[in-house]
Amino acid sequence: MRRNLRIVFMGTPDFAVGILKTLIEHHSNIVGVVTAPDKPAGRGQKLHESAVKQYALSKNLTILQPTNLKSEDFLNDLKALNANLQIVVAFRMLPKVVWQLPEFGTFNLHASLLPQYRGAAPINWAIINGDKITGVTTFFIEEKIDTGEIILQEEIFIESNDTAGTLHNRLMNLGSKVTLATVKLIENDQVVTTPQTANELKEAPKIYAETCQINWNDSLENIQNFIRGLSPYPAAWSMLHQNELEIKVKIFKSQPEFCSHSLKNGMIVVHNKTLKIAVKEGYIILDELQLAGKKKMDVKSLLNGFQFTESAHF
Repeated sequence: MRRNLRIVFMGTPDFAVGILKTLIEHHSNIVGVVTAPDKPAGRGQKLHESAVKQYALSKNLTILQPTNLKSEDFLNDLKALNANLQIVVAFRMLPKVVWQLPEFGTFNLHASLLPQYRGAAPINWAIINGDKITGVTTFFIEEKIDTGEIILQEEIFIESNDTAGTLHNRLMNLGSKVTLATVKLIENDQVVTTPQTANELKEAPKIYAETCQINWNDSLENIQNFIRGLSPYPAAWSMLHQNELEIKVKIFKSQPEFCSHSLKNGMIVVHNKTLKIAVKEGYIILDELQLAGKKKMDVKSLLNGFQFTESAHF
């Protein structure tokens, strides 16, 4: 017998919007949306609405923005929506009192092939670690984060030129498909789950700006993967040393060049409108970067107005 689903969707960033949009377009019955409270942002510290809230407003959906997921007011508001299924995409850890509430459970979409890359930044770490395959997983939420029984899982190849940004978009599209398929299974009472098992686990902890500094003594491949895995956000960075100046530089796009040379790691080579950084096994050719206080730009534009000295290095 087909179940009549009443769904509460929980999410905050753009990735979650893609999933919510697909559910709406396929006529899922979304009775409410839970997202992060508005936060001050920018120079004027104006309140900024989450991407999910902005989309939910455009669709006239009921929105809840709790600061405390265990508060009596929030729990009463959530219960009043009378949902029998909750879907979580890029939100936050839920207390048991919330995830056990609906009759048909609460499932999460995670942007990795669980149990690998449990944690906050699975897309970034898959690229940083040089993986060739990743994917998405839906699973029912349990007490420990990202450990619940798997409902569906689908793989995708990581291309050599993928950044966290491009892979994010492809996983969002794949995740939309898998989330929709999961909803259909629950709707038709056809779910068969699989416990998570693995011997060696790769973790995906939250990434902080201070840990995004490039180590030019690492291998060429590792540096290239590090830049790709942090682009476009929060971005890999390095300090440019030129004369008495120290300038923080974010690097968004680069290419590897495998060759022999005798330069010290981190030395800068400017030739024919190209900007290369010497590393073990060759060079990192920079394509797009941003100097502190300046706009993001391609290297040709940078070299039109910025002169590097012979001793300049990262």
